[in-house]
Amino acid sequence: MDRPAEIADGAPVGRDGQATPVARRTSSAFGSPASDSTVRRHDLNEAFIRHPDATFIMKAAGGDMGEAGIGDGDHLLVDRALSARHGSVVIAVVGGELRCRRLEQSVGARGRRGPVRLVADAGVPPIEITEDAPLEVWGVVTTVIKSLA
Repeated sequence: MDRPAEIADGAPVGRDGQATPVARRTSSAFGSPASDSTVRRHDLNEAFIRHPDATFIMKAAGGDMGEAGIGDGDHLLVDRALSARHGSVVIAVVGGELRCRRLEQSVGARGRRGPVRLVADAGVPPIEITEDAPLEVWGVVTTVIKSLA
């Protein structure tokens, strides 16, 4: 049992015969290129886009949404057919500019909707939605695409 292929799934590991608990082995590889069993073509449109006629790609600028996993230069898939709700990451029109923020809406007594805010990372002031500055959601962010190269 020297080769990894012969190690049983979930086999104990450790030194000097002392087993260390292991949940399950996982792989970060894709298998042998000669084997077709793990590699197949995927249509990214089918995998990530629910509403093709209402989905757009936008490029993020700035780092205000880093805690949500969105960094400067990331590509965002934005679905205009989805309804934004509390907790959604949205593209909103604020002062004539498009802003990426998380929609936060409190619920008051008897289920009545409370104040609405657009929030980013800690340290970035929230945008309060008022009658003077109404909320205009352009779309809901569904996917973040990061470039590693």
